[in-house]
Amino acid sequence: MNPAPNLVLVGPMGAGKSSIGKRLAPRLGLTLVDVDQRLEQLAGVPVAVIFELEGESAFRLREAQLIAELMRGRGQMIATGGGAVLSPVTREQLQQHGFVIYLKVGIAQQLERLARDHSRPLLAGGERKGKLEALALARNPLYEKVADLVFDCERLSVAAVANKLFSTIQAQWRREAAA
Repeated sequence: MNPAPNLVLVGPMGAGKSSIGKRLAPRLGLTLVDVDQRLEQLAGVPVAVIFELEGESAFRLREAQLIAELMRGRGQMIATGGGAVLSPVTREQLQQHGFVIYLKVGIAQQLERLARDHSRPLLAGGERKGKLEALALARNPLYEKVADLVFDCERLSVAAVANKLFSTIQAQWRREAAA
């Protein structure tokens, strides 16, 4: 058991981090923080515009800074962006200050869930399946590395994942006592 002040959801785009977080956080008495949404609020523009104007590396820097700030808090369920694990510093912070749950999902389910979503800059301009496969090859080992819990979401609805995960979390995570 990893006592930690926060729960952190990691995984690829389309895994359901935001949707599952919305259902799960209230049941656990946690405040949901969606990293991409918070970045959009802070920047005043969508993530896609940040990517377009500043590039991915500048976006990742913003993301890493926000996650570092969030990790100093308590009582949060933090839904990260799919690429948050790319930063070694961020991975270390997630492991030190959170109980990290990897929402594992296959490419076919990602394609299905993202079929009507055209806001993802890394999927722009073509061959989505190939792009998702390349991202999975690079990122899945990092999700595995940071995870306290790997939760297979394949072929499960958001509601089913939230229900099963609720029971699992109660058995495996204890909120760190307030300092």
